[in-house]
Amino acid sequence: MKYLLLPLFFTGSVLAAPVDDFIAAAKSKHGEAGEKAARFLSDHMPAQDREKLDAAFLAENLDLAFQARSEFPWAKDVPEDVFLNDVLPYAVFDETREAWRKDYMEKARWVVKDAKTITEATQALNRDFFKIVNVHYNTGRKQPNQSPSESAAIGKATCTGLSIILVDVCRSVGIPARAAGTPLWANERGNHTWTEVWDGGKWYFIGADEYDKEGLDRGWFVNDAGQASEPKYGIYATSWKKGDLAFPMVWNPGSKDVGAVSVTARYAKAPGAPVDLAYLGVRLFGIGKPDRVVAKVMALDEGGKEIGQGETRAGTSDMNDMPRFPLKPGSKVRLRFTVEGVTRERVFGPFQGSEPTIDALWNELGEPMTVVPPPTPVCAPPDAAAPAGLTKEQATETAAKISSEHLAKLREERKDEFDKMALTIGDKTMRWLERSFGDEPQGGHSLWISMHGGGSGPSQMNDGQWKNQIQLYQPAEGIYVAPRAPTNTWNLWHESHIDPMFQRLIEDYVALRGVNPDKVYLMGYSAGGDGVWQLAPRMADRFAAAAMMAGHPNEAQLDGLRDLPFAVFVGGADSAYNRNKIVAERAAKLDEMAKADPGGYVHMSRVYEGLPHWMNKKDAEAVPWMANYTRTAWPKKIVWLQDDVTHDRFYWLKIPDAAAAKAGQKIEAKVEGQTITLTGEVPAKTEVRLSDALVDLDQPVKIIVNGTEAFNAKVPRSADAIRKTLDERTDLTAAATAIITLP
Repeated sequence: MKYLLLPLFFTGSVLAAPVDDFIAAAKSKHGEAGEKAARFLSDHMPAQDREKLDAAFLAENLDLAFQARSEFPWAKDVPEDVFLNDVLPYAVFDETREAWRKDYMEKARWVVKDAKTITEATQALNRDFFKIVNVHYNTGRKQPNQSPSESAAIGKATCTGLSIILVDVCRSVGIPARAAGTPLWANERGNHTWTEVWDGGKWYFIGADEYDKEGLDRGWFVNDAGQASEPKYGIYATSWKKGDLAFPMVWNPGSKDVGAVSVTARYAKAPGAPVDLAYLGVRLFGIGKPDRVVAKVMALDEGGKEIGQGETRAGTSDMNDMPRFPLKPGSKVRLRFTVEGVTRERVFGPFQGSEPTIDALWNELGEPMTVVPPPTPVCAPPDAAAPAGLTKEQATETAAKISSEHLAKLREERKDEFDKMALTIGDKTMRWLERSFGDEPQGGHSLWISMHGGGSGPSQMNDGQWKNQIQLYQPAEGIYVAPRAPTNTWNLWHESHIDPMFQRLIEDYVALRGVNPDKVYLMGYSAGGDGVWQLAPRMADRFAAAAMMAGHPNEAQLDGLRDLPFAVFVGGADSAYNRNKIVAERAAKLDEMAKADPGGYVHMSRVYEGLPHWMNKKDAEAVPWMANYTRTAWPKKIVWLQDDVTHDRFYWLKIPDAAAAKAGQKIEAKVEGQTITLTGEVPAKTEVRLSDALVDLDQPVKIIVNGTEAFNAKVPRSADAIRKTLDERTDLTAAATAIITLP
């Protein structure tokens, strides 16, 4: 059944503004609290509402607000003044007055049933409620300040109408909510409205129908809001209680009916030095500019060098939501658009201002030009001056923008496989089970990948081990995942297809569940333990810690564990394949390696005397031990030993061809101050990826390879380096901001 709220139609004879009757009824039903709420509501309502709204409408609104306050756990803790101002009101702006609260409460109750906090409930509502009412962004709406039923009747709204819906549904379940926005962006590109919710004494912002899995206080408009300075560009939030300010409703200029508070200071960026880069926003329209068009877009500078890539928005995306590209003010840019395999481009500019916008028309674009950029040296000569590049702050901002684009793309591309809990690479499919524990901390949940036992045998045997593994360990916090091995072989967890599958699984959880990529843990039992021995050294740069339970290392070596905390557990009586003896020997070897390399090879080991292959869950002590560690993405020393499954990238080194690498090839790399020393089998064209987390990129960097100086110069931070590493892996922490390619 299509969602629709019935608006109230008012007549003077029926609605004679009986505010006194409303206050008396509220006191009779709810006592002094009801009387206070009714007086607050009526004292600050617009004059026309006092004249037109009847007591029944006002009483139902108040009764349902009090019901929500008692029913939903978070609502009980909302201070009275916040409840009165931001839960009780029946309207947000000057939209048509209607009785939305009962209908919204019934629809929203099931959406928030598993939420424990206001933030969790708000996220759930923003994710699901607009689908329930079937209203999404569309500039074909009739008016900006549509009421809920007016938007539902046509299935269209813009930012103000969407914000009204989100504020109302939040209020229906006792969440303090208000609209916020600006009458004019500082770059004078237009106005915008969004939503704020109150949680634990603080207001957070959220774009209506712009769900972000990473949480609140995120949105495409953050940078725009941060430019606010003078009042005409200010950021305001609605307030039922009238004060000195009125909300500047651009569709009803001059109206003083809606109270406001200025929240500009909370959004505005601290003043600082002038920004060296502008961020060009790009939209693409069809012939005659009727509708926006989705297109792949590449920005190139005047020399043909790529600045960045993105995708234009259309459909339900806000008009101000667009890809942005960094460029120097006063420069020109070539924008290359690709739609359904057809590519067109045009040069635009020069641009001024911090955030210019281009509205490109498809029919005005031309055929793409072929531009060969000037060659650049592979390695600069000693003491060469550094080319111009990004500042540290610009690099951080650019990396965040590119990472956000990548995550958004992954969320769209990977949703189906994630919902099915099954990913496929080539002819192999890996399914998984999941359990969640604890509240999500700042930065996102941790992820625990736990590999089952079994091995060579019938599928039913491994299925049983898989279903047992999901019950085996319980972290205090995190998402615990038990994947099902794609094969039923003895080496089911260390065949070559496992590495890319685990990388994809991690990316899926980062993109679609907001997992913290620096808190990913690997563990496994029996055949799963065999997998830990193999995967942990060759994928050490992906994990925060790893734990091996009752597994056999086979040919796996320990060298790659230098920067990965590693735990091993075995029963003292687990003599099959000499597991007990071999694990004890490897533990002793780790002791020696840690002693010889201070700061490296952090580990713990347990040989449980008298216990067989099943350790009776004593090995669960690994879980809190691992949880103490966070991934070291930029270690000052790395030891890269190729396994039989070779990799082309390890921490901040990348070789040109993984297929050409051989098991046993080894590189050791060490950073001391601004000097990087590489020893071992270092192939030609090896890339050294850099970040300010590793060296100071404002100073020259020296690289010595097997005793010979190979590089000595400053290295520019660049968007190309950031994009290249993020294209390989969507891993913001590990994204390089500069790259040196060795001779």
